[in-house]
Amino acid sequence: MRPDTDPPALRVLDLTDELAFQGARLLVGVGADVVRTEPGTGLGPAARTHWHAGKRWVPVDDPAGLDTLAAGADVVLESGPVARLRGLREDGSSRWPHAVHVVVTPFGLTGPRRDWVGDDLVLASAGGMTWLGGRPDGQPKPPPREQALQTAGAHAAIGALLAVVSGTPQLVDVSVQEAVAATLETGALAWIHAGRFPVRNGGVYEHVAHRIFEAADGHVAGGYSGSNRMWTDLLAWMAERGEAGDLVDERWQDPAFRWRQRAHVDALVQRFAARQPAAELATEARARSLPWAEVVPAGRLTDNPQLRDRDFLVTITGAGLPDGGVEDVGFPWAALPRPVSLPSLREVAPGEAPWRGSGPSRVRGDGVTPKSRALEGIRVLDLTWVLAGPYVTKQLGEHGADIVKIESRHRQDPTRFAPSMHLRPGSDPDDSGYFLNFNRNKRGVALNLRTEEGRRLLRALVPHCDVVVENFSPGVLARWGMDHASLRELNPDVILVSMAGVGQTGPWRNAVTFADTLAAMSGLSDETRDPGGPPQGLTFGLGDMVAANAAVLATLDLLARGRGGHVDLSQLEAMAATMGPAALEPVLGTDAPDPRTAEHPNRSPRAVPHGVYPTAGDDRWVAVSVTDEAQWHALTRLVNLPCADGDLDTRRANEDEIDAALTAWTSRQDGHKLAELLQSEGVAAAVVATGQDLVEADEHLAARAFYPVLDHPLTGPVRHEGIVARLAATPGELDRPAPLLGQHTHEVLRELLGLSDEQLAALAAEGVTE
Repeated sequence: MRPDTDPPALRVLDLTDELAFQGARLLVGVGADVVRTEPGTGLGPAARTHWHAGKRWVPVDDPAGLDTLAAGADVVLESGPVARLRGLREDGSSRWPHAVHVVVTPFGLTGPRRDWVGDDLVLASAGGMTWLGGRPDGQPKPPPREQALQTAGAHAAIGALLAVVSGTPQLVDVSVQEAVAATLETGALAWIHAGRFPVRNGGVYEHVAHRIFEAADGHVAGGYSGSNRMWTDLLAWMAERGEAGDLVDERWQDPAFRWRQRAHVDALVQRFAARQPAAELATEARARSLPWAEVVPAGRLTDNPQLRDRDFLVTITGAGLPDGGVEDVGFPWAALPRPVSLPSLREVAPGEAPWRGSGPSRVRGDGVTPKSRALEGIRVLDLTWVLAGPYVTKQLGEHGADIVKIESRHRQDPTRFAPSMHLRPGSDPDDSGYFLNFNRNKRGVALNLRTEEGRRLLRALVPHCDVVVENFSPGVLARWGMDHASLRELNPDVILVSMAGVGQTGPWRNAVTFADTLAAMSGLSDETRDPGGPPQGLTFGLGDMVAANAAVLATLDLLARGRGGHVDLSQLEAMAATMGPAALEPVLGTDAPDPRTAEHPNRSPRAVPHGVYPTAGDDRWVAVSVTDEAQWHALTRLVNLPCADGDLDTRRANEDEIDAALTAWTSRQDGHKLAELLQSEGVAAAVVATGQDLVEADEHLAARAFYPVLDHPLTGPVRHEGIVARLAATPGELDRPAPLLGQHTHEVLRELLGLSDEQLAALAAEGVTE
C-alpha cells in the first residue's frame, strides 16, 4: 500500500524567463513551493499576476547567495539562452548536483545551434508551428499566446517530475525547438511517410472535415468527421431547418465520396450555420451530442458555466490588485485539490525562511535503487485512441513504463483505420503513419469490449497495472464497472486518468468535442484572427498535445507522491490554461497596444522588427525578432535600415518603413544561410520550417538525433519524432515500434493473467480477442 499522507511540498527554485514561465506556473499548480530570485519586473500587471501568482521571491546579490538558496531546493528550473545560464559549469554539468536541474534553452544544450537565441516567433518557426498557421495568401504565423514557449514550459515541468519519480538528482535538457517539433500532429509525419507536408490554409483541417464557419452573429467551429452518427445527425438537423439541399441523396452517405466533394458539403454547412446565432447553434449542438462550439474571446472564459462549475478559475489577491482579487484561468487537471485562490508574487519578509518546508529532499536519498529509466517498473493500461490519450501513454512509455494498449476491430481508432489519417496512400491499419508515431513503445492487446468476457478480462488486468488512462465519454467506464471507485476495489493504489473533452462533471459534461471545438471554447481560435478579419483556427491538434502534457504532469505528480487517485483531465481546461494573461487583461489592462495589422500579423509590442519575411524561393520565409538594442545595432550593421540609431519607440513609429526595407533585403537571400548569418551576429532568427526542413534539412536536429529510426515489421525502418525531456541519468528511449493490431495479446494475457494456450484459443474462437 502507498502512504496515506503526502510528502512535503516540492521545493522549486525558479530561475526562468519567458521560455519556461509556464513550467514554473504548472509546478505551482501541483502544490510546489516555488521561489524566484527576481520580482518579475519588466512584465505588465496582467502578465506578472498570471505567471507569478503563488510564488515568493528572494533577492540574491551574488553567485554564493544563489548557491545558498539552491542548496535548499529539490528542483531548479532555469531557462534562457545558453550564454545567460547561471547554473551550468564550464564542462556542462550542473552547479547544483544535489537537485533536479531542468534547463530550457532555445535549441538545447548540445548541437551546432546551442548558442542560438530566439523568442516565441523564432522558435515556433524553427520547430515547424509557424508554417502551419495563417492564410495561404499571407504570412505564416504561429498560434497565439506564445504556445511554443508554453509547450516547452510544460515539458520542463514534466522533465522535473520524471526526475523526481526516478529518485535521481540529474540535469534535464529541454529544447524549445524540439518541444515544438513534437507538437505538430502530421506536420513532419506527412513528410516522413508520404513525402509531402501540410501547408497553411487559413484553418481548414487537412485530414478531418472540421473548420470554422461564419454564424449569424459570430463564428462557430465544427464539422462532420468521426463516427457515422456525426454525419447522419448533422444531416438530420440541417434537413429539419430546410438546409440540407442535395445532401439527402443516397450518394452522400458514402464517407469517401463526401471527402472528395468536401467543398460542396462545406458550402451547404456554411449556409446552415450562417442563419443561426453562434451561441444558439452551439447550445443545440451540445443537446444533440454534436461537436460544435461558439468561437469566444478569451476574456469571456471567466463567464463559462462549465469552468465555473468545476472550480477551474483561480482568484489572485495581493498588493496592487482590486479588492477581492481578480479571476484568472487556473490549472488543467483535477486530481488532488487544485488551487482556487493564490496570492500574487511577493518578496520574502525579513526573518521569513526562503523555503516553507524542512526536512530531507524530495529527490533521492540513501538506499534508493537506481533506475535506468525514470518510469521503470510502472505499468499502464492504455484505453485511449486518436491523439490526446495516445500522446500521454507515448510519453510514459518512452520513459520506461510498460504500456499495455487495448484495441479492437470493433472500436476502430481512426488513426489506425481511417484512410484520411494514414498519410501514405496504400497503407493499411497496421502501418498507418499517424498511428505508428504516437503508439511506439507500447504492447498491443486486442479485446472486444462489446463482449462481457472482454470487459471481464479488462478488469482482470487492472490489479497488474499502476495507471489506467482512458478518453471515453463520461459514464462509459462506470457502465463497465470500471469507474474510479470500482477500480480501487480491484487495485487500491491505482491512478485513473480520464481525458474527457470538458471533464467528468459540470453542465457540459456530455459535450462531444474535437480539437477545433475545444480551441473555440478556450478562446484560442478567436485570437487566430488577423486584425479586422475572421478567426482562422488551427490546422493541427495543438489542444490534444496541450491536454496530453497536462495529463502526464498530473500522473507524474501522483506517482511522485506515491499515491493513487483520479486525474479528471478536461481538455477544455488544459487549453484555457494556456491563454496566458488574457482573462486578466480586461481588468488589469494589456502591456502595450497591439501593433499588428492584416499585412503584418506577427508584429509584437515588445520588439521591432518582429515578423516573418520572404526569402528566395517559392513561399519561403525567415522569422526575425529584435528584442533589444544590441540586436538592433547588429542587424543594422548587416543591412541599411531606417532609424539605425533609433530606440524602440522610434522604430515603432517607423515600423512600416523598416519592414519594407528588411523585406527587400531578405527576399533576395537563401533563408537557411540568412538565419545562420543573423544568429552569428546575435540576432534571433530562424527559417520558417516545413516538415521537410525539420526531417531532412535541419543539421541541429540531426546532430541531436531528434528523428530516431525504428524498424517496423511492415513499414521497415521509419523515422519517429523524438523525446523532448532529455534526462541525463535516466534517459528515455524508443525501443519498439507501434504494435500490429493485437500483436501482443497472447504474450500479455499469458504473462499477466496466466492464461493457457487452450484458453487463448477459446477466446479467439468466441471473438473476444478480435
